[in-house]
Amino acid sequence: MKNFLIYQSSEYDCGPVSLINGIRYLFDREEIYPDVIKFIMLYCMDTYNEAGELCKHGTSAAAMNFVSSWLNHFSQVKPFPIHCEFLSGETVTITKGNQIYNALRQGGVVLLHVFLEVGHYVLLTGIEDDRVLLFDPYYEEEGTPEFDAEYYTEGITFINDQPKKANRAVSIERLNRFGKNYYEMGDYSCREALIMFNTGK
Repeated sequence: MKNFLIYQSSEYDCGPVSLINGIRYLFDREEIYPDVIKFIMLYCMDTYNEAGELCKHGTSAAAMNFVSSWLNHFSQVKPFPIHCEFLSGETVTITKGNQIYNALRQGGVVLLHVFLEVGHYVLLTGIEDDRVLLFDPYYEEEGTPEFDAEYYTEGITFINDQPKKANRAVSIERLNRFGKNYYEMGDYSCREALIMFNTGK
């Protein structure tokens, strides 16, 4: 049985939560090893903020790359058919026929670093025409200033009836932007993506 996708427990765990959501999306609950969940939480939230507080600067690209390698190794020693590819820099764009676009068309998911003014991870789960379906793990209540500002932003549509797949549809054009507004990827220097496939399907 497929699980519902989940939301963050803190201000800082968008990385591991989005990784776990990728696992939940690709695999049935009965197929997921508990050690996968344990090690994702162990290896993420590895950075310090300016005050020297651990975890309060989220998850680094290095940690995401390491988790990608760890999951690929895990799939070689356990019957858990996952394959991951970590991308960074100029390879992280969404255009028809490129690596991220094709992964979503082929049933994979993509953990993507974007901005909500600050760096943030979301999970891309599909493409419909010129929009990407994604699950944002940062829960906001309707009626709050942040929710209202995003709700009326061009290129963003809220989805309320797909809890196992998506809660936003965002235009590809917006995602590809070089700014730091809602769901923009920013400069190439801060772009990263982790593609995940269930190779058993």
